[in-house]
Amino acid sequence: MANVVLIATSQYLPSIKERIGFESALSFADNEALRALDVITRFRPEVVALDRLFAATSRGTAFINRIKADPALNLCEIRIVPNESGQGHSAPPSGPATITVMDEAGTRRAPRYDNINVEVLIDGNPATLVDLSLVGAQVHSSAILRPNQRIRLVLPDASRPIRLAAWVAWATFEMAGGTARYRAGIEFFDADPEAVAGFYAANKKQDDVTPA
Repeated sequence: MANVVLIATSQYLPSIKERIGFESALSFADNEALRALDVITRFRPEVVALDRLFAATSRGTAFINRIKADPALNLCEIRIVPNESGQGHSAPPSGPATITVMDEAGTRRAPRYDNINVEVLIDGNPATLVDLSLVGAQVHSSAILRPNQRIRLVLPDASRPIRLAAWVAWATFEMAGGTARYRAGIEFFDADPEAVAGFYAANKKQDDVTPA
């Protein structure tokens, strides 16, 4: 059994399979997701790779949530890979399985800073920053957030607030302690790497960085 299972939209599956690391992957088109899930739960591959177009759909989000909810798949790494055009969005809900967002070369785009839990503003509404990288973040928000929504994120800073243009790559609705909220992954358009890294250094709870 292959150590890599690949699920991608039909039009991009052949080109992704030609990339380094996916040549021997057991591959499924997105309309075969249920069959792919059966294979994954039975054989527990090391890596499950999803193209970003599929990962951005409601079916893709449900697929990832199913993997992350299964304790037997805790060691399974979920990789979100760009399609041929570079379009599509990742959809990484929280959970124990590792999620890696890959670039066109197949490498992690940026380290992710965990354990932030800082209050921020999204379009003027309060939200909680869960984790942060140089290219995006995960947040909790009581205000509605929808995939592909363009937003303005403001990070509080002692000298001057850091204002970032971004869009919602994925979003899920959840109940936490009886309170309704949205968990969302956002990607930045114009982040200043030094400003983002400096913000993390000033607000980190502990040294907990997901390595590149």
